[in-house]
Amino acid sequence: MQSSQPLRLLKTIISPELKDNPALPIALTVLRVAVGIFMVHNGLDKLADIEGFAAAYVEVIGLPFPIFFSYVAAFTELLGAPLLALGLFTRPAALGLMGTMLVAMYHHILVAGLSLPYLELSGVYASVFAFFLVNGAGKFSVDRFLNAWLGKLIANRTLRRLESLETSYQASDAEVTEVESTSK
Repeated sequence: MQSSQPLRLLKTIISPELKDNPALPIALTVLRVAVGIFMVHNGLDKLADIEGFAAAYVEVIGLPFPIFFSYVAAFTELLGAPLLALGLFTRPAALGLMGTMLVAMYHHILVAGLSLPYLELSGVYASVFAFFLVNGAGKFSVDRFLNAWLGKLIANRTLRRLESLETSYQASDAEVTEVESTSK
């Protein structure tokens, strides 16, 4: 009888299931941190020449208040990218970053049409941010620790509330029993 190891290896290689892969949390953490770190320079580039960015990008797509929206984009990237890298408030950070990339894609389409070289980088970034918006930061993140802490806090408060309700119920039950015994 032949060993089934080669078949198991092949099954693992082609498995579409992410949940069974023990390396998945590490890979997602590497992706999240890398994309977060790489994205910071976009915000810095915008701030380095805010008027130039406003004229070349924001005015071209017809947004009002181009300087204001240039600052919004720059600070979204400068604040959102490190938050994403840390896995802290990942979903809101990913939403903001995805928004900046969708606007960048719109700009590229207006300027160059559906040219893949122009759309490639912003499209990849937007896709990665969409993934983290939907799935969250993953196992190795600040969000996970905050989530666990909040879960314990909510459970403790719920337990205290239940204990308080039980005490109130017992007190009211005792009053009813006392009234019933005195009325007989």
